[in-house]
Amino acid sequence: MKIKTTRFGELEVDKKDIIEFTEGLLGFENLKKFFIVDPGDQTLILWLQSTDDAATAFPIIEPKIFQPNYMVKLLPVELNSLALENLSNASVYTVLTIPQNVTEMSANLKAPIIINNKTKMARQIVLQDSKLEVRFKMYMDLKKYIVNYSTNASDDSKRTNVAQAARDNGTTVVSTNTANTTTKTNSPEAN
Repeated sequence: MKIKTTRFGELEVDKKDIIEFTEGLLGFENLKKFFIVDPGDQTLILWLQSTDDAATAFPIIEPKIFQPNYMVKLLPVELNSLALENLSNASVYTVLTIPQNVTEMSANLKAPIIINNKTKMARQIVLQDSKLEVRFKMYMDLKKYIVNYSTNASDDSKRTNVAQAARDNGTTVVSTNTANTTTKTNSPEAN
């Protein structure tokens, strides 16, 4: 299916890659369907793009990248709401706030996004741990990780990938399978 986005132009997204938030995201409860876009840069920041609103995309990142000891503990009712027995079949992301001064970037560790990798059901869950910060300053930790980044540290083949690639017919074609990621773009917004 083709989805128009403000940030990335028109993307071709497989229906199986659509993530459904039955309750929406905090402050955006009316938006239910999203997909993950990897812009293909070296920041390791992904984007949670709405399928319903072209202008709505949230920068997200895996918290383990900049906070290796980050632990998500869900209540049984929270696991059940995502049809999960544990987090082994889930992806965990934190939403970033990126101000004009990028060194002030912060991550919301208190309310991570949990995605059931099998069903593509997702929720943003406010964790009970009072020590977790809503605005965790993580720029320096991320910068250190990027400097030490190796290709073995992250498996990008499982994400929607938008990269600077071969020119095609004006549509960005996105493929997300574990064996091979193919991207074609003719959209200046994606570069």
